[in-house]
Amino acid sequence: MRGEEKYRMILNAAKHVFAMEGFYNSKVSEIAREAHVADGTIYLYFKNKDDILISLFEEELNRIIITVKSKIENIEDPREKLIVFCDNHLNMVESDRALAEVIQVELRQSNKFMREYKNKHFLAYLNIIADIIAQGQEQGIFRLDVKPDIFARVIFGSLDELSTYLVTARRKRFDVHEVATMVGNSFINGLVKR
Repeated sequence: MRGEEKYRMILNAAKHVFAMEGFYNSKVSEIAREAHVADGTIYLYFKNKDDILISLFEEELNRIIITVKSKIENIEDPREKLIVFCDNHLNMVESDRALAEVIQVELRQSNKFMREYKNKHFLAYLNIIADIIAQGQEQGIFRLDVKPDIFARVIFGSLDELSTYLVTARRKRFDVHEVATMVGNSFINGLVKR
């Protein structure tokens, strides 16, 4: 088995172990068992459990960025782009519950992550939203008094809260596409020039 393949197997195993056991309760040996590798093999790829968590986040967020960009790249209307972005965000949460659990709950319980981590991938994700807003401003559709980088965080914050609700709710309480459209339209109504 090649190194890259083992690396991916370990991250996939970690995703499931963290989602089932919680970050603090999980052990590197459990991740190794789930990945069908020796405990020591984990340390060839990662320094510690925090490093596994951060690597998982980076890899998955990079994949998400590539997916989102490909879905919106041929859309000209920034209003439609924003709705597609919101829909994609919530659909990814719904389609990979284990990953959503890790990102929405477990990642935030890592003191090391919350204290020290500055992620260029996360900023790239926020910049997708900011670029949509800036495009709308350039096209004369969105208000010019809105700061794209600040408003991007407002939109992300709303999607993040809905994502947490989706992950922690005992049962699904809403249609993801319908809610994504509603959220997107709510922000569009605040952005559109009057």
